Amino acid sequence: MSDFWFYFKIGLEHVLDYKAYDHVLFLIVLTVPYVFKDWKRVFLLVTLFTLGHTVSLLLATYGVVSVNRSVIEFLIPVTIFVAALYNVFTAGKGANKDKLGVLLITALFFGLIHGLGFSSFFIQLTAHLSSRLLPLAEFALGIEAAQIIIVLIVLILGFLGQTIFRFSRRDWMLFISAVVIGMVIPMLIANYPW
Repeated sequence: MSDFWFYFKIGLEHVLDYKAYDHVLFLIVLTVPYVFKDWKRVFLLVTLFTLGHTVSLLLATYGVVSVNRSVIEFLIPVTIFVAALYNVFTAGKGANKDKLGVLLITALFFGLIHGLGFSSFFIQLTAHLSSRLLPLAEFALGIEAAQIIIVLIVLILGFLGQTIFRFSRRDWMLFISAVVIGMVIPMLIANYPW
């Protein structure tokens, strides 16, 4: 049982690490268009992101997929930038509700990219094991738990911003997405691989 907590904790720390805040930024732009009554939709998006993350990590761990690390390190901020730009251009238009299928596929695809970014560390961490499936599942549960924590924080802040400070939903979405864009542009420049 201690192995479970070890890999679960690594999953939690992977998302909640303040030094590697790219994961948190993606979750913020994924969640900011929604309010508490949309919890099922947000949970589905986050779970599909985790599923994509886990599948790509599984494929990389077993050597099925190998991608240049510098390309992945660039694509991760690209996914955050694209999601934030989508929010900016659809704020107040209800597009997030109307195009749920596109958002689900996008969350899954972006999860695939983010999972590849962590693969080399996970491979080293589990190199001594004969099977990595159970540690991978435990790690994925830690990721999902951490993501739910982040989502709840974003929803609470959104609730406070929209009720106490009287931001409209559109303005809240624009403001947070613009802040994330401002934070991710230096990441794009620093990780540009060519």
